[in-house]
Parts: sequence; C-alpha cells; structure tokens
Amino acid sequence: MNKSFKEFSFKPVMIDVIEKLGFKQPTEIQSKVIPHVHKGKSVIGQSHTGSGKTHSFLLPIFNQLNEDINEVQCVITAPTRELATQLYDEVKKIIKLAGKENEWKAKLLVGGTDKQKMMDKLKEPPHIIVGTPGRILDIVKEEALSIYSANSFVIDEADLMLDLGFINDVDQLLVRSKRDIQLMVFSATIPQRLEHFFKKYLENPIHVKIASELSPETMEHRLIAVKHRDEVEIIQQISQAINPYLAIIFTNGKENADKLHEGLLDKGLNVGIIHGGLAPRERKRILKEIQSLKYQYIVATDLASRGIDIKGVSHVINAQLPKEEEFYIHRVGRTARAGMEGTAISLYQDDDLKLIEKLEQKGLEFVFYDVKNGEWKDAKAWNERNLRTKTTTTFEKEAWKQVRKPKKVKPGYKKKMKRQQESIKRRLVKKTKKK
Repeated sequence: MNKSFKEFSFKPVMIDVIEKLGFKQPTEIQSKVIPHVHKGKSVIGQSHTGSGKTHSFLLPIFNQLNEDINEVQCVITAPTRELATQLYDEVKKIIKLAGKENEWKAKLLVGGTDKQKMMDKLKEPPHIIVGTPGRILDIVKEEALSIYSANSFVIDEADLMLDLGFINDVDQLLVRSKRDIQLMVFSATIPQRLEHFFKKYLENPIHVKIASELSPETMEHRLIAVKHRDEVEIIQQISQAINPYLAIIFTNGKENADKLHEGLLDKGLNVGIIHGGLAPRERKRILKEIQSLKYQYIVATDLASRGIDIKGVSHVINAQLPKEEEFYIHRVGRTARAGMEGTAISLYQDDDLKLIEKLEQKGLEFVFYDVKNGEWKDAKAWNERNLRTKTTTTFEKEAWKQVRKPKKVKPGYKKKMKRQQESIKRRLVKKTKKK
C-alpha cells in the first residue's frame, strides 16, 4: 500500500485539499484505484462500506478537471437521492477546500425538486453532474443538458442500482455518452446480471476487489436465541442493558420494519424508521431528524441502510438475521468505524444456524448471551447439538475419522494418534480456506 498521497501524480491544489481533509495515507482501495483513474482506465471497484471508496474516484476526477472548458466533464450517478446528496456534499466540500467556488462548477440533479427551476439553472453547464440516473436522464431528454462532452462516468452502488431497477436509466445515459468514456463502477457485490451490463460497455476494465474485512477487532458480535419469544420484548430488554448512543435495528423487509417500529414505540423507545416504502417527503424529513440525532434507535431495512450514511452508530441490532453473509457484513459495518468500538447484537432462530456457521468458518467469533431484567447473562449456544457445526468441532470429527488406528497398541499410541489427527485437521482447515 502507498505510504502517502504524494506518491500519486496529484496537482498541488489537490495535495492541499487532501491535507485539509486530514487524510494521512490512502486506504487500500484508494491505493489500487487512483493510479488507474489517473491513466484514464475504466475500473470496477468492489469494496465494503467505510473503505474510502468515494475519494478513490472523487480525488482523481477533480485532478483531471479543466476549469477553462465550460462543459460537463464528469457524471456521477447514485441509486438514491440520499446517496447522491451525500456525494454532492463531498464534491462541494472539495471545491470549498480548494478555494475554487468560482472556477469549479457542480450541480445536483435528483427527484423531488422542481424540474423546470433545475433546468433553468443549467443554462451554463457545470463541470460535474451528481444525481440519480432517472432525473439526469429526464433533463438530458429535455435537451436542457448534454453529457456527450463527459470524459468520465461513475456508477456508485451498482448492485443497489440493479436492485432498485435503475440500471436501465444508466444504460440510456451511457448510450448518450462518448463510446470511449472512462467508466468507474463501484459495488459491494457483483451479481451475474451486472456482469452482462459490464460486458456491454467495458473493454478490459481493471478489476479491484478489496476483501471484505469481516469486522474490526474493536467490534463484538453477540447472539441471543429468540426461543419463541417476542422480538419487541427482547429488544426492549437489550435497550435497558446497553442504553446506546445510537443503534440501528435491522429487519428483513418493510412489513417487519413497520411492525417492529410500532411495537418499540408502544414500549416507549425513542425510535425512528427508514425504508424504501416511505413517501419521498417523509423519507427526507426522517433523514434530517436522524442526522440531527433526534432518535436513539432507528429501524431500517437493508436497502434503506445502503442508501444513507448515519454517523455515530454505537450498536447494530439484527432483529432478524439476513439470509446472506454479505448483508451481515454490510449491516455490522455501520458501527465500529474509524477505530471506534462497536457491538453487533443478533437475535437468531434455528434456521439461522447455517449462516452463523458460514460466518464462523470465515473467522468471525460470536459470543452467546441472553438478556433478562435489563442485564446480560452468559448463555450456551441454543440447539448446541445442531451447532456442533462450529468450525473446530466439525474438522476435529472429520480428522478423527481419517486417523489410522494401529493394529497393535504400543506405548504412546494415543499421543501419536492425536498428532496425526491435528495434522489432518490443519490440512482440512487449509483446504476449506482455499475454497
């Protein structure tokens, strides 16, 4: 990894901005992406939340900006208004730190605002466009803006773009762009359907994959067995035990979120809710309230959580565990950021044991607890017989099966068998990790 941003070919104004941002050294994704973006290469970057991805494309984009040409030079797309607004805020911050408010122009194009007013403000084209694909496409179709002059195009949170059905709008925008436009695609996961999209537009792109850091060492993962109890009751007990600064409570789907939110309000908890089913105005209001720390708890769905950046999260509570490992990593990645401590607490049922086993095999350590009268109690793993699938137990059993039993029992035979078993176990562990 690069020791310093000065090792990249940044202009003095950008080195100054980086210092003012307080960045000491590049993150792994910045080290790998920035040099390729500088060379004009198209990049597919795969990394987890909080990896420094945003500045891996923003810094080189500003570095190659030509303030003497009044035309769109870069288009940055995001799947939700909230994400687009956050990106735009970062863009404005860089412009301000560079002292270029009069020279570098950027515009935010998202829904929920007056389209005509927006088009009137585009008489002089900005250098950078940030927005949601649908709104940018609307304005391009109205011929209030041309993006053909753009040299680079960013698709942020591409998998979420796909989930929300906006990839067709991105497709329509790229049809209206230069054939050789530099594409920068960032995504936490790369589903098969995205691969087809990439083949259409990207010739020999640079793939940069940053392995999901399972979780920082400063995070603890606690598991609580539901045992046919009510989720609302358990979470109320948890609330008494932790009294968090800010906790996000994840559910699977909008219906579960609404039901849990209502139940927790009835228990007197200071709780907000955010999911894709909320009306745009309501969503905007709640987001403002979240940012101003009005709530101590926020009930959220996976899609909603990906679309917002909530600062100061001390705890993540999974009211229901997700079905996939990646989503668990994303959820818990909302806490223990920037060296802070954090706790992930998950309620689990019998059918979650497979997911727990997979996460354990990847190296995550879970601690089993229960919570009663607002106090933590140590607990044995519920259905422990089923849970013998814990990594070490599984490999130990398999290794013993493969140990050769001596025909004649000699002194020290037990030690010899144990050594053999340990050797087989290590080989099995190594084999699994390679897979």
